[in-house]
Amino acid sequence: MTDLKPDLSGSGPRQIAARLDRLPVSRWHWKLVTLVGLATFFDSYEIFMSGILGSVLKKPWHLTSFSTSLLVGAPFFGMVFGAIFLGMLSDRFGRRQLFMYNLAAYSLLGVVAAFSVNVEMLIALRLVSGVFLAAELILVDTYLSELLPRTARGRLISVAYAIGFLGTPVVAGLGGLLIVKTHFLIDGWRWMLLAGGIGALLVFWLRRHLPESPRWLAERNRPQEADAVVSEVERTVERQLGRSLPEVQPAVLAPVKKIRFRAMFRPPYLKRTVMMWIFQITQTVGQYGFASLATLILVSKGYTIQSSLLYTAVSFIGAPVGALLAVPLVERVERKHLIIGGLVLIAVAGIVFGNGTSAAVIVIAGAVITVCNSVVSSAWHIYQAELFPTQVRSTASGVAYSLSRLTAGLLPFGALAILDDFGPTLVFVVAAVITTVTCLDLAILGPRTNGRNLEAVAGTGDRATAEPVPQRSA
Repeated sequence: MTDLKPDLSGSGPRQIAARLDRLPVSRWHWKLVTLVGLATFFDSYEIFMSGILGSVLKKPWHLTSFSTSLLVGAPFFGMVFGAIFLGMLSDRFGRRQLFMYNLAAYSLLGVVAAFSVNVEMLIALRLVSGVFLAAELILVDTYLSELLPRTARGRLISVAYAIGFLGTPVVAGLGGLLIVKTHFLIDGWRWMLLAGGIGALLVFWLRRHLPESPRWLAERNRPQEADAVVSEVERTVERQLGRSLPEVQPAVLAPVKKIRFRAMFRPPYLKRTVMMWIFQITQTVGQYGFASLATLILVSKGYTIQSSLLYTAVSFIGAPVGALLAVPLVERVERKHLIIGGLVLIAVAGIVFGNGTSAAVIVIAGAVITVCNSVVSSAWHIYQAELFPTQVRSTASGVAYSLSRLTAGLLPFGALAILDDFGPTLVFVVAAVITTVTCLDLAILGPRTNGRNLEAVAGTGDRATAEPVPQRSA
């Protein structure tokens, strides 16, 4: 019989987690959230720009319904591969390296895409851009969840996504100003692509000093490096707060156990894997469908491109508002319940938007959708990063996320066909039915996570508590 042994080194996985979780929130945490959150801006930017490009280029480039759908869906198809394979690489080679490489690649591709000579070239470049953009979002969830203290994890990640959701009204506003005109002999839509690429390059430079995730280092049997990162963070936080840090709660020294991806298909993770896959396939219709198709839907109602962009720009002011609203809610309301409530409101507001005939009704319904979308998205990104162990966190999230991107890529083909044949009302009725499936999936299969540390939630099944669970050493 063996005895429990305390981790006296302070660099074992459980002790590293305990040291990070007990840190008070400081300027270091806010800087981290800001720098990482800037990456989420480009996801919002890309999603909404897809609909704009499809609307603006349809006539001058003589696009068919198929080529328009392919142009809108191209980044999402790329995200399928990026979420799976680059997510796996981040579990293998580290969070920081992938953070740097994929944003640099996305920046370069955005600049090159601005000089596309035909629709085939533009589709190909946006397809590859999507590969690197998907990995960025997976890493945001993984990286922040592994570095932020558990009591503030939800609200701080919500702040990161509030920064990102500023991209939606920005791109809508830029579209209204730039998209239908030529500036300095360059078409407006090309300027939008250039702005995204140059902006990503700036964020790449600002993030060059981000540390590696110490939780990942500890799980990879690199305790000295993990200890060095956490020690530097502790010194910085202590200096910024001007007081001593709380004592570290003792943790049990346990050997690092190798966890492979196939474990996601066995208890206790099987139910979570099934829940995430169903959720990611179905939630896309309610969340990303509106963002990528809103402009096309308004044009189908008879509005001009300029008017459609104006109405969607005003509606999408709700995106950062919803993300800020999520900041206090994600810690006070159980995350799965918050997601379900937001999805129900999205379904109802979508039907109103589809039937709306006046500008006021369209804008108000659109604003409700974007507010709720932001709340749901912020809560879900926190939630999915809490469900699986560190060693496979990016891989498990990435594979599930790829299903969402695949659905988003296919969505324009089905939605535009329904829109052309039956009108916008049926588009949103179908979306409401699918959203109901999403809510039932999460309500039945989703575990509770609020206030629990990552190791407890991921390591002991649905009955996990906030406290480390004692394990006997080998």
